[in-house]
Amino acid sequence: MKRIFSLTNIRLILMLGLVVFLFSFTSNRNEKRKLTKINVVFVGENNLFVKSETVNKLLIENMNNRLGIEKDKLDLNKLEQILDSNAMIDESDVFVSIDGVLKAVVKQKTPVARVVGASDSFYIDYKGSKMPLSDNFAARVPLVSGTINKKNKEKLAQLFRVIYEDDFLKKNIIAIQVMPNSSLKMFNRNYDYQIDFGSFRNFETKFKNYKAFFQKAVLDSTLYKYKKIDLRFTKQVVCTK
Repeated sequence: MKRIFSLTNIRLILMLGLVVFLFSFTSNRNEKRKLTKINVVFVGENNLFVKSETVNKLLIENMNNRLGIEKDKLDLNKLEQILDSNAMIDESDVFVSIDGVLKAVVKQKTPVARVVGASDSFYIDYKGSKMPLSDNFAARVPLVSGTINKKNKEKLAQLFRVIYEDDFLKKNIIAIQVMPNSSLKMFNRNYDYQIDFGSFRNFETKFKNYKAFFQKAVLDSTLYKYKKIDLRFTKQVVCTK
């Protein structure tokens, strides 16, 4: 019995040793595998503000211009940081597949408004950060002009997000003017009237009032008669012909 027990233990130890050896051999071989190519995948919206060629170039430049570099010599965290520092990119995930392909999964920033100034023009992204214009694609977002500062920047970002996430507002509000006192004037895509929006206060309620008014006015064909829609009072909509 002791001999049988002993032989069984020996077999188990040998099998375990073989498994460890094969695992170590495979892992070492995998780490020494050289990269064969780079594959860039964009997730989220299909609008490409940054091209895959640009991402490819950033990766190769930070790999000492060597595509055939070994996997264990790659600093994947550094490559992700390089991509994330791009003004068009929100976040990225960089990894190497089993067959030696360096993959970069990239999520671009989402513009929700375009600020138009006398000397500068740029996007405001979904998180409220500044985003440069792209030579590859122009986003269809409201044009914003006027006084933008530290005091109203965050409130404006909230307002832009509400417009972006609402199908009706996204299609209808084409421009926003920020007055020196931070009150807002807005302009509709299909009609000539001006929207006197007032301050940021209760802006979600004001948008609900505007949508309800618009749907009713469309039915009785009166929208084209108005020159101004006043939303400053949250309990009523005042129209001027």
